This record gives sequence, structure tokens and C-alpha cells, in this order.
Amino acid sequence: MDTQILHDKLDLIQWLTSLEDESIIEKLIKFRKQETKDWWNEISEAEKKSIELGLKDAENGKLKSHSDARKLYDKWL
Repeated sequence: MDTQILHDKLDLIQWLTSLEDESIIEKLIKFRKQETKDWWNEISEAEKKSIELGLKDAENGKLKSHSDARKLYDKWL
């Protein structure tokens, strides 16, 4: 972590410890809860099925090499 980020984090910690505005504290708590949600619960059933199928394929050795994937998806990368 670079020194500027570390400095910014320490500034935030100091600010949080002195914060008394309850509405800001509530907003920060809400933000934190949103940021820590499990992404699995946020995706669609179709996305979950696709991921599960991919994991099953991987377990069964049905994999493509990175270079094959790059060739296939190169136009979007």
C-alpha cells in the first residue's frame, strides 16, 4: 500500500473517531453493509447456473487454454 493511501486511511480513521453526526454515521454503516454483501446473492439465477456449469466443466477437465480463450474473445478485449 503506498504512503498516500495509508495517510488517507489514517485521516479517515481519525475523522471517524471524532464524528458525532448520527446521520452520517448511519449512512456510513449502510454503505459498509452494501459493500460487504455477498456477490453470489446479488447475481441472477442464470449467472449462478453458468458459473456452476463452468466449475463442473473445470472439475471434469473440460478446460480451454488461455491462448485459445484470447483468440476467441480477442475482439472484446
